[in-house]
Amino acid sequence: ALPISDLASGVLRSLCCEFQTAKGLLAPASLIAVQTRCASKKSGGSSKNHGGKSPGKRYGTKKRDGDIVHAGNILATQRLIRWHPGAHVGIGRNKNLFALEEGTVRFTKEVYIPAPDSPDSTQIICRLPKGAVLYKTFISVVPTTQEGRFKLVDVL
Repeated sequence: ALPISDLASGVLRSLCCEFQTAKGLLAPASLIAVQTRCASKKSGGSSKNHGGKSPGKRYGTKKRDGDIVHAGNILATQRLIRWHPGAHVGIGRNKNLFALEEGTVRFTKEVYIPAPDSPDSTQIICRLPKGAVLYKTFISVVPTTQEGRFKLVDVL
């Protein structure tokens, strides 16, 4: 019986003789050495929780009760309607509240009584305990009085 190393080299020689290259047959004595590389470190798996790295949107009130504001100042930013526009306050497309006139900011709470045929009365009021009262918070601007100034009006 032949040793294992002699048997393996004989099989490789017979395989090498069967392959052809562009120049012709391979020489029987030459061996094809294929080098493979094994991983030296275990591959890491992918994580699925990629979110949560974005900064906050900074929603909330920008001016407090009693602050002096100019026309166009943003009073509050909100995603859902938490504060409602009162007197001399406008609401933007993104529900931001802004001052329409120069004056002092006032926060007020008013009792909210929905109309009988509105969806609020059927969805919200029915779930409340008996005697509960709903309130809405309004942001208003009290205009400062213009002293010594007047507006020109066309004569009719």
